[in-house]
Amino acid sequence: MIDRLLDIVNLTGQEFALLAVIVLVAGIVRGFSGFALSALIMASAVIILPPVELIPMLWWLELSASVLMLKGGWADADRTAAIGLVIGSTAGWPLGLWLTLSLPVETSKIIALAVIITLAVSQLSKLKLPFLATKPGLYGTGILAGIVSGLAHVGGMVVALYVLASDAPARQMRGSLVLFLFLGSITSMVTLLAFGVMDFSGVSRGLVFALPTLLGVYLGQKLFTPGLAQYYRPFCLVLLCALAGAGLIRTTLS
Repeated sequence: MIDRLLDIVNLTGQEFALLAVIVLVAGIVRGFSGFALSALIMASAVIILPPVELIPMLWWLELSASVLMLKGGWADADRTAAIGLVIGSTAGWPLGLWLTLSLPVETSKIIALAVIITLAVSQLSKLKLPFLATKPGLYGTGILAGIVSGLAHVGGMVVALYVLASDAPARQMRGSLVLFLFLGSITSMVTLLAFGVMDFSGVSRGLVFALPTLLGVYLGQKLFTPGLAQYYRPFCLVLLCALAGAGLIRTTLS
């Protein structure tokens, strides 16, 4: 039965075990931070699969996590902003995915990891851009998030930068991210199908690894301690930079 499962997901036993651990840990981070699931998996698992094969799998994992967290996200989110971001993201997704499909695998790996590091460092430095708080900034952020999602499936981090610019409460930031990722999953599926990226391997891997991801999200929500909330986000971003940096060095030297 194990051999049959490995054939379905087209992975070796070692790759399967490593990927299961990666998505479990990423799920825990998503559970208490509200974001970084795809970024953590992309930064870690890019040594196993190229970005173009990770992106369809990540679609299913993000959808699963968003469904589990949607109740609180819907209540807390800035819905107007979330919908505007999704509209912009829908326009940007095709361009990002086209870049991923057009570039050599090693080049797309390097770009994906570099994007993750840049966004993480930007958030660690508490970069705030007043322009983002305007309506053009809203849709521009959405378009950029769509491009980055198509390239590395880390559009949530771009949206987090937008929320920082508006000085939204942490609860609203978390909710808006959850709602954006959920609604964005619906529109991005159309793009993935149109480009032929959502293939059998992507679906099978997504459904199989959704289970450890959901377990991680559940544990992350349970482990969340409001008194320590101020330390969670910096920890996640530092971890993200470390993982992406290590992956970038390994990809560059290989």
